[in-house]
Amino acid sequence: MPGYDMDRGFGGPRFGGSRGGPLSGKKFGNPGEKLTKKKWNLDELPKFEKNFYQEHPDVVRRTVQEVEQYRASKEVTVKGHTCPKPLINFYEANFPANVMEVIQAQNFTEPTAIQAQGWPVALSGLDMVGVAQTGSGKTLSYLLPAIVHINHQPFLERGDGPICLVLAPTRELAQQVQQVAAEYSRACRLKSTCIYGGAPKGPQIRDLERGVEICIATPGRLIDFLEAGKTNLRRCTYLVLDEADRMLDMGFEPQIRKIVDQIRPDRQTLMWSATWPKEVRQLAEDFLKEYVHINIGALELSANHNILQIVDVCHDVEKDDKLIRLMEEIMSEKENKTIVFVETKRRCDDLTRKMRRDGWPAMGIHGDKSQQERDWVLNEFKHGKAPILIATDVASRGLDVEDVKFVINYDYPNSSEDYIHRIGRTARSTKTGTAYTFFTPNNIKQVSDLISVLREANQAINPKLLQLIEDRGSGRSRGDRRDRYSAGKRGGFGSFRERENFERTYGAVGKRDFGAKAQNGGYSAQTYSNGTPFGNGFAAAGMQASFRAAGNPAGAYQNGYDQQYATNIATMHNGMNQQQYAYPATGAAPMIGYPMPAGYTQ
Repeated sequence: MPGYDMDRGFGGPRFGGSRGGPLSGKKFGNPGEKLTKKKWNLDELPKFEKNFYQEHPDVVRRTVQEVEQYRASKEVTVKGHTCPKPLINFYEANFPANVMEVIQAQNFTEPTAIQAQGWPVALSGLDMVGVAQTGSGKTLSYLLPAIVHINHQPFLERGDGPICLVLAPTRELAQQVQQVAAEYSRACRLKSTCIYGGAPKGPQIRDLERGVEICIATPGRLIDFLEAGKTNLRRCTYLVLDEADRMLDMGFEPQIRKIVDQIRPDRQTLMWSATWPKEVRQLAEDFLKEYVHINIGALELSANHNILQIVDVCHDVEKDDKLIRLMEEIMSEKENKTIVFVETKRRCDDLTRKMRRDGWPAMGIHGDKSQQERDWVLNEFKHGKAPILIATDVASRGLDVEDVKFVINYDYPNSSEDYIHRIGRTARSTKTGTAYTFFTPNNIKQVSDLISVLREANQAINPKLLQLIEDRGSGRSRGDRRDRYSAGKRGGFGSFRERENFERTYGAVGKRDFGAKAQNGGYSAQTYSNGTPFGNGFAAAGMQASFRAAGNPAGAYQNGYDQQYATNIATMHNGMNQQQYAYPATGAAPMIGYPMPAGYTQ
């Protein structure tokens, strides 16, 4: 039976009607059924070189102790085949001069951790698995060694397919990889192209027929072209699986296997993933040989520590009001790009329409939008014309916008892996960001994993999450939990049992502070009775960051939502100065008529 995809349900076309996965609605059968598994005879195949690495003298002189110290400082863990020493400076990679010119033009100061350790592995011709958070620089980790690899291969002849193939789960990610590849390949007089569903096939076919050394593809469209004989993988000796965990989540495993069957088995394979579940481990065992495993960050499931994570335990009926109150705070500053994640396409459309009707500059994106509309929406968002993006999980990976300040999980995802990927849209590179999450009793199956993620990132844990675990253990029904997690109560807890449980867990100071200062599940800068800090030095009301007046205290007053507003400058929970609305307001400022291409459904 076909698997279930959160963005489109059972069956049906993926990504706006184009066949992009195994659940295709096409009548002629399973994707790739026309492709037969090739029987490779390595003795008959032309030989090729894949080890081009020569250690720079500075790397040779680096001691074992220095290597261990560097890896520890960057949270780099390596396993498997003998791993080369990491590179600390760009020049140590010995990249071609034209590649170094592009690097220097982009003002990079030093390689990221995954680049420092990944480059010598990839340049050595070794198979590798890289597990790293999004925004860690992994694209250059595999593209620059790919360019070196290509430069050492014979020139393409007429009818040859690509030498480097990059498989990506979504067209957004594929397009972003292509943008990077084009910049570097132009400097090296190489050609690259990007093929994906939802766009006209003609230009993509022309690129392939003219010959490209680098092809970035989503599995569905590549299967189409392989079956139709529009390209082939006979020359492919460098294979990249980007966001392998996401491709498996989206049901692409059968297509990936069909594609890999078309590639010679002595290729070099690099697999990249943000998580390392057993399904991804099995894929690595099947496709890679004696590989090096590089992990950046904690070995367990972990979120970016530069993200402030705030969880509001509430009910579904409260989400709309809470979202509007959050947006009033966030949008008081112009540059606060925000992504709101929802679980379904219908919710995405409904919420987008509601927010636009109320005057908010919001746009929606999901798998049923046309390629043209999705590109247009992302461009409007990137350039700040529509600073609120409402998205399903189609956009939660591979969406690379540098200056996203806030992520809001309107609907909690089905797994902690997706939660981590969603909030990873903010705090790219070394920046900081904030993630708000609405968590309902209906999400109780994920509560333990969420608490683990919060603890690993040293985040304050809403006591109501702990109460959910207690309720689950005691077998309370959802109806029994309704009053417990409703937002209407002042003073933090509504029953003697709740106060008793909280005091027993956190001590009297925690109870008093939570009940009196941070109503409805908020935090403040007090400590538990055991000395552990409670919160991150901010007060919150209804799990939303309250404002403390930084100007005239007399100018601050409370609105009906238990949130303090000032008439001038106030400081939000993350310490940023925010220019305030005049409050109370009748709603968001009316939106100026927004120019929108005909046929778009925002």
